[in-house]
Amino acid sequence: MKLTGVELRWVEMPLKSPFRTSFGTQTVRQLLLLRAVTDEGEGWGECVAMADPVYSSEYLEGCADVLRRFLVPALTGPVDGVSVAPRLARFHGHRMAKGALEMAVLDAELRARGVSFGRELGAVRDRVPCGVSVGIMNSIPELLDAVGGYVDEGYVRIKLKIEPGWDLEPVRAVRERFGDVLLQVDANTAYTLADARHLAKLDPFDLLLIEQPLPEEELLAHAELAKVVRTPICLDESITSASSAADAIKLGACQVVNIKPGRVGGYLEARRIHDVCAAHGIAAWCGGMLETGIGRAANVALAALPGCTLPGDTSASDRYYAMDVTEPFVLDDGHLVVPTGPGLGVTPLPDALDAVTVKTEWIPMASSPH
Repeated sequence: MKLTGVELRWVEMPLKSPFRTSFGTQTVRQLLLLRAVTDEGEGWGECVAMADPVYSSEYLEGCADVLRRFLVPALTGPVDGVSVAPRLARFHGHRMAKGALEMAVLDAELRARGVSFGRELGAVRDRVPCGVSVGIMNSIPELLDAVGGYVDEGYVRIKLKIEPGWDLEPVRAVRERFGDVLLQVDANTAYTLADARHLAKLDPFDLLLIEQPLPEEELLAHAELAKVVRTPICLDESITSASSAADAIKLGACQVVNIKPGRVGGYLEARRIHDVCAAHGIAAWCGGMLETGIGRAANVALAALPGCTLPGDTSASDRYYAMDVTEPFVLDDGHLVVPTGPGLGVTPLPDALDAVTVKTEWIPMASSPH
């Protein structure tokens, strides 16, 4: 198929409650949605970069700029989902922007072929167990109230965001209150190797894992940390490709991998990371970036792969948003259903999408040379 052009759509999604991590607090999720228009139909992608470069080096306006100036213009002539990454490989980095563009092209291709995202990726389940990520709170009672609400809703796994000064006590309180609930923690790079003995104090709480305790470049430090703590170490920000996942596993830097498609350049690379983990007997799961229903649909498909053996951060739409831009994903006995329709299996609701759209921009494809 051939691209006619790509529409960029800036949206602002108010969060139901503030979401605080070690790198900041969000009250509104600003996102970039992509609509790839082809001669065979259209497809949607979602860029998960944040407004500021605090989770990674990428940020929303930077993604828009590189899409506009370099990535979209590189896709002249016949294109399909598999060809996107090789065509964009000469441009260094910008994985979130590349991943969003690949997603939109792949969605358009799969819709035209009548194939679902799940089938294309290799999903083996029709529904997936869901965890929920709980941000840093102002007090332990506030945290316990929030966790209690999510447990009552049916989430099968709780993830607590932690940082220095907010780690042992909240974990102890949640474990004591909620017993044997599946529990894990996420530090978002907030610690150093000097904190190893302190992090080892989390071991008695029988956590599934501690996610990304140290800075993303420090694979060797994570390997050293793994010798000190019994809790399995999961890498998130450090995993940017299948090769980096293989390196981390070989070094002993992780026992679990969080796969975030946007962070690694798209769902096809995410599947390759899944395959690397499965080949090495490493547990994997699908992470989340506060996606709309567009990104959530693709994440749920990824989470249905056989090697995704732990519940992902594929929460229901109402975890973060009062209104989604697609039909909402609703929790059913702690699970979400994997869409089976062509492509993503969901499409934006025009009124809902317009309500949160800040601006749009059309990037036409240059005419092919004759």
